[in-house]
Amino acid sequence: MSMRSFGTSLAVFVLGAATVLGLAQPAAAAGDNYVALGDSYSSGVGAGSYTSESGDCKRSTQAYPSLWAAANAPASFRFVACSGATTSSVSSGQLGALTSSTTLVSVTAGGNDVGFADVMQTCVLQSEATCVSRVGTAVSQMRNSLPGRLDSLYAGIRSRSPRAHVVVLGYPRFYRLSGSCIAGLSETERGAINDASVVLNDVLAKRAADAGFTFSGVADEFTGHELCSGDAWLHSVTFPIGNSYHPKAVGQSNGYLPAFRSVA
Repeated sequence: MSMRSFGTSLAVFVLGAATVLGLAQPAAAAGDNYVALGDSYSSGVGAGSYTSESGDCKRSTQAYPSLWAAANAPASFRFVACSGATTSSVSSGQLGALTSSTTLVSVTAGGNDVGFADVMQTCVLQSEATCVSRVGTAVSQMRNSLPGRLDSLYAGIRSRSPRAHVVVLGYPRFYRLSGSCIAGLSETERGAINDASVVLNDVLAKRAADAGFTFSGVADEFTGHELCSGDAWLHSVTFPIGNSYHPKAVGQSNGYLPAFRSVA
């Protein structure tokens, strides 16, 4: 073997060994152009530490997009998720951040389309029967009108960023049934809300798959940390009221961030 061949073989061996040992693994994220879209679950409502420029959108430095970007140093990072966003407002107000050079996108959207805030307000303030009925209306919207809205949003994302890896994140189950809560909603109400979150996540997963996107649920990450678990990563009814039923900072860092990181 010539000295040149020996040197080449040695270099290949060293590189391979270093990779196995975790010593030479260049982060793919370093070349990513990352755009974070979506509603309050992506902007970080409930996590605090909101950036001044974000105003009522309440983008938090503790939200999973900011945490992921800080850890992975992508080539560029645009954080445009906004509290209260629907599929339509993401389409009309956030997709301008996408370009043909965008390589990574995250998005949460759909909860506000089916009136999530109104569902929770109804269940907190009104009767069990009224709560269950309102949840049923939301589930009907999930099954009938939401799929088309998601298809439209996802088509807009793909059109603007045809090469991007797009991650659609889901929503947590809110309650641990037969848990530690001794007041508040009834078990029937909590069960109905949990069942609705399952339907919503199923719809999101199906539409994401049909669009060629990756769906990453967060229910597994939040298991054991739902409301009434004794160690909730979600706010219950709080003041300011806008934080209610949103992830705390720990829910973003230990729930949403791992769910995103595992597929990004």
